[in-house]
Amino acid sequence: MAVYTDITDAELEGFLAEFDLGQAQSCKGIAEGVENSNFLVETTRGRFILTIYERRVRAEELPYFLSLMQWLAQHGFPCAEPMAGRDGAIQRQIRGKPAALVEFMNGLSVRRPTAAHCLEAGEGMAWLHQAAQGFAGRRVNDLGHAVWPGLFARLRGEAEALKPGLAGVIAADVEAIAAAWPRGLPSGTIHADLFPDNVFFQNGRFAAAIDFYFACDDALAYDIAVALNAWCFEPDGSFNITLARALIAGYERRRPLSAAEKAALPVLARGAALRFFLTRLNDWRSTPEGALVRPKDPLEYERKLAVHRAGLHLLDAAAAAR
Repeated sequence: MAVYTDITDAELEGFLAEFDLGQAQSCKGIAEGVENSNFLVETTRGRFILTIYERRVRAEELPYFLSLMQWLAQHGFPCAEPMAGRDGAIQRQIRGKPAALVEFMNGLSVRRPTAAHCLEAGEGMAWLHQAAQGFAGRRVNDLGHAVWPGLFARLRGEAEALKPGLAGVIAADVEAIAAAWPRGLPSGTIHADLFPDNVFFQNGRFAAAIDFYFACDDALAYDIAVALNAWCFEPDGSFNITLARALIAGYERRRPLSAAEKAALPVLARGAALRFFLTRLNDWRSTPEGALVRPKDPLEYERKLAVHRAGLHLLDAAAAAR
């Protein structure tokens, strides 16, 4: 979340006039994340999140994302349901940019997850995977393993400028991951970005998932791999096996992993680290001036790649979770 496009009081009033949600009482920009412009809007009838879609989210893909959120909410999964206007539409425009209003979800994210948080997050992810079954929408993962070689080719110079010698190291990662990438794993709708700031807790329990704008069809275990990178590394860059075991154990409360999925976790996690290194590297140089956001450091994920490169035994973590 972030603010790239500010809005005036008149623009907000005009936007809300298309809904039956009361009068605006306050509107505050949310200066977090790197993708879209977000505002916390309070009206006489509740609290909502207004999103203006800026980068990566293409207008033609919004029906998929918004319909998925609507499907999940209507099938019992705790996520922000998009609000329909008086005309029944959930996708709208502000200043010529696509926009949507979704319900505000109660709860707090955590900055330093504990094993208990990871257990809950893992179970929440499996709940999401199950709730999405039957959703008719389909979307290819346009930031999946097939695009990493081409993305790196465009960013090779940026990698070398960031850290001398890094381009050659990442090139070797790209090649090794492509050669080892697993096929035929159970697949379905995944979140693809279930970081701690996209999960809310209440009283220590999983309360909601937010920010579905990378959701797509891919291997279900790849979603776990993304989360292992996001939840289970310490600030010093070391991997916390206790957190990893808790996350996988929580997931398996609802959906046991197959032997093939467990065996694939090391390369999936290495690939997920590469994906976020590359997209952060891209954002590092391209965030617009004046945006109320700081781009995230790609070197955080370069350090995680180094751990995977050294032979992180995620399979042991998975096995110990059973």
